[in-house]
Amino acid sequence: MKSKNLFLTALLTASVFSVNAQNTLTEIWATEGTIPVPESVFYSAGDKILYIAQIDGKSGEKDGKGAIGKVGLDGKIIDLNWVSGLNAPKGMGKLGGKLYVADVTDIVEIDFKSGKILQKYPVEDSKFLNDLTIDSKGNIYVSDSDTHKVHLLKDGKVSTYYETLTRPNGLLAVGPDLLILDSGSLIKLDANKKPTTIAEGMDKSTDGIVEVKPGEYVVSCWAGVIYYVKSDGSKELMLDTKAAGSNTADIGYDAKKKIVYVPTFLKNSVVAYQLK
Repeated sequence: MKSKNLFLTALLTASVFSVNAQNTLTEIWATEGTIPVPESVFYSAGDKILYIAQIDGKSGEKDGKGAIGKVGLDGKIIDLNWVSGLNAPKGMGKLGGKLYVADVTDIVEIDFKSGKILQKYPVEDSKFLNDLTIDSKGNIYVSDSDTHKVHLLKDGKVSTYYETLTRPNGLLAVGPDLLILDSGSLIKLDANKKPTTIAEGMDKSTDGIVEVKPGEYVVSCWAGVIYYVKSDGSKELMLDTKAAGSNTADIGYDAKKKIVYVPTFLKNSVVAYQLK
């Protein structure tokens, strides 16, 4: 593991920088590069585990290769096949004792303790379910990047919540609002579904979003860049790993320790960064 970490550090250190930025990311550790196409990280404070959605194939293909793995907060791989038999799992969210996962055309419900798949909710006419978020009322939202929609799972039924987007990916429920990353822009939908653009001009591969302070966010873009977005809509580039060929997909976040967990997709690893 040590040699692999040194290799990843050599690739990434040169691009850990801030461009006149007040906020920075500094690498803490990197896993071994043996995680099969990690797309999303879900940080669980309860059991102090990172849950990793692994595509292990093509992003939109129903091939049964996908899985959810476990990684420790020290970067050591615990179990890459905690849940297996998925297709191309991506965004995740926890509600009560259940984990929900966006999996191509289904929202998959998993028992959080046993890892047993309990149920699948098909999303009609969906093509590429991507990110998933859950609000304080237990409503589950999932984006479909290919059909330009956001869907809602409520009381066991799936409906279309919002459409006419460009290519929605990252979702984050904050109070009564739903934040949507849409092809380089960050959009806020209020409770009446009225859209407001918070920030724009980011790389068009906007992927993951976490809130680090009220109205302030860290946004990752699949192509290999991560921004800090302020409440006034301004943004700072904190990380650029494009030259190293390392992706920055759907991030996880430990709010207490201010650690951002980044799945590197084609580099088959997860990297932890300290946010300062």
